[in-house]
Amino acid sequence: MKCDFCDKKATVFLTQLVEGQMKKVCLCDNCAKERGVTDPTGFSLADLLLGGLPGGPGTGNSGTTTSPRGNGKKCLTCGFSLDDLKRVRRFGCGDCYATFSEEVTQMLRGMHKGTSHVGKVPEGQMALQFRNQRIEELRTRLEQAITSESYEEAAGIRDEIRNLEEIQL
Repeated sequence: MKCDFCDKKATVFLTQLVEGQMKKVCLCDNCAKERGVTDPTGFSLADLLLGGLPGGPGTGNSGTTTSPRGNGKKCLTCGFSLDDLKRVRRFGCGDCYATFSEEVTQMLRGMHKGTSHVGKVPEGQMALQFRNQRIEELRTRLEQAITSESYEEAAGIRDEIRNLEEIQL
């Protein structure tokens, strides 16, 4: 594929939803560097597609986005600020998660039902998952009972494990 800007061979391929539409851009190394694709604080595909690049149309108020605002909190590792996070919508490094944990928790509360992801289980798999968890708990208790030489308790746990393993879901 060729670069969308200079017709050299494209090596960087970007896809992003912009205003509800999926947009794809192919760039060569030089165009990617020119447009800040390698800099996580300075690149947005929306800016690239909508003309908001440095020196391009729509950059009349570019000074306002880089001026320090907010509470001034910055990541000590990469220097990423809270304003950078809000603008770019991604972290600068792994330590940003801890640095901005309070702010991210507040953002998540506004976007989702909760602040932790519990995932989804396919229909009919929940009972199987609960059964397997119960068997694992019982096996741990069985080991403890054997270690403490509580053989009657161990026999009861063993029987309960067998009953659970025989159940077909």
